[in-house]
Amino acid sequence: MRKAFKKVPEVRNSNSRGPKKKILLADCLMSGLAMFSLKSKSLLEFDQKRSDKMVKHNLKSLYKIQQAPCDTYMREQLDEVDPANLRECYLSAFKAVQRGKLLRQYDFLGGYLALLDGTEIFSSKEVHCENCCEKKHRDGSTTYHHQILGAAIAHPDLKQVIPLCPEQICKQDGAKKNDCERRATQRFLQQLKKEHPRLQLTIVSDALSANTPQINEIKSFGYHFITNVKPKGNKALFDFISGIELSEKKITIEKEHYILRYINNIPLNNNKEAPMVNFLECVVTKGKKPKKTFTWITNHKITKNNVYSIMRGGHARWKIENKTFNTLKNQGYQFGHNFGHGKKHLTSVFSMLKKQLAVCFRQPYRRDILAEHFGKK
Repeated sequence: MRKAFKKVPEVRNSNSRGPKKKILLADCLMSGLAMFSLKSKSLLEFDQKRSDKMVKHNLKSLYKIQQAPCDTYMREQLDEVDPANLRECYLSAFKAVQRGKLLRQYDFLGGYLALLDGTEIFSSKEVHCENCCEKKHRDGSTTYHHQILGAAIAHPDLKQVIPLCPEQICKQDGAKKNDCERRATQRFLQQLKKEHPRLQLTIVSDALSANTPQINEIKSFGYHFITNVKPKGNKALFDFISGIELSEKKITIEKEHYILRYINNIPLNNNKEAPMVNFLECVVTKGKKPKKTFTWITNHKITKNNVYSIMRGGHARWKIENKTFNTLKNQGYQFGHNFGHGKKHLTSVFSMLKKQLAVCFRQPYRRDILAEHFGKK
């Protein structure tokens, strides 16, 4: 990470109230990463701990931090950092995964599952910046907020996920209108194709993506998709299949019974540009629990041989919430805490540092790797 942070352009901030001696931007970024790694509850707590003898030693030995900044100086410097310049830290981590051949374990139908979901990272009726989205209320008040579109490569059989660079959902430069998850997904797919042109992906997303423009856009990049659909949001699709006999396959795994019904090559809706999709319904029964029904559309051709795999790929979408956002919010990384909003990019920079840490560095060490680096003992 430090190698990637060294490539981020140095910040010129004439209004800095920090020490006269300028601290390297790489040290500021690494300090932010260390703050979340050490699970400090606030920036002030980290500032108070950095002078502790043991903490100071760890910051220098583990994070190679020459001089940790105070809380005010860190905020001022990181507020000026363009979040786009932090993409390299995600790319360097992903390249390490590829070189270590870890990515092979995530093979799914000849490619990889890429999970997408949005989440809120900041909300306030008072604190705001030039990039905040705004929500006007009937009582005349305004709520300011930031969101991110999180992304990760996952596999139904594996607990760990591999992070992809998130996309910020906030007002873009010069924009007067609010940003939204739809436009953020467009930007995300463009960057994803640019940075990983040969990666064969299946984009897994929720029912908000089950519309003609977004499905056509995913296909335009050469990606597959597995997208959740619901009767209320996709009425034309469910009306179409209501009178059609679907192919069926029953599977029992331990105490769970699955009835998988599917049909290929049907229109998503009545629009002229509506894509042809393949529909899958899964009815799950477990013991005395009530039946649960799940439905998806995909452009993977569904057969009796792969229908169970496609169903599991659709179910894997919860991993972006449980293995990423839940980790950040509920396991000490203080994802919901405001470490400082700033006037420009501070909230976005902190959110990227948190997500990179929680998803990437939290992975358990393998015994064979430990033995290789530290000896068999």
